Amino acid sequence: MTNALLVIDVQESFRARPLWQAVDNPDVTDDVRRLVDAARAAGDLVIWVLHTEPGTGTVFDPASGYVRVMDGLEPAAGEPTLLKTVHNSFTGTDLQHRLTVAGVRGVTVCGLRTEQCVETTARVASDLGYEVTFVTDATATFPIPHWSAPADSSVEELLADPRTLSAEDVVARTEYALAGRFATIRSVGELAGV
Repeated sequence: MTNALLVIDVQESFRARPLWQAVDNPDVTDDVRRLVDAARAAGDLVIWVLHTEPGTGTVFDPASGYVRVMDGLEPAAGEPTLLKTVHNSFTGTDLQHRLTVAGVRGVTVCGLRTEQCVETTARVASDLGYEVTFVTDATATFPIPHWSAPADSSVEELLADPRTLSAEDVVARTEYALAGRFATIRSVGELAGV
């Protein structure tokens, strides 16, 4: 086995937040499912990663019940689910050990949020020597408020603020930053067929 698919933070925590109404790819589970099916058919390792914030009382606190793979997706027997507490999927988990033991040389990454945990995992994987494939259309993200916007802004206020960075701009920036430096950008269609 030389490749692994990392499914990062495709979890119900995001659907439980009001910001979900502004997600750029509401059908992300369909895109991820196609990648998972293709990876399984190829005999690649599939690893699921979930973000947790224990003790916070947020939707990322395991006690909330939302820290689980999104409905419509399910890890198969033998596919590990790792829990992380930071942006990248390597720090604080045994991901690198699992990849090394399995003889993995390349990783394909998908999930939520495009510019945050998925991009950060791609950068760290590249620094660790893995060949990284970033499947943008199997990621999802949200508009990002200006750093000086009030933290308690509603979704409507966020979207009305002209300083808000659109999800489309976030995705474009991520692709520009990664392509040719940290990862190869590919589509679900290229990897899983049309």
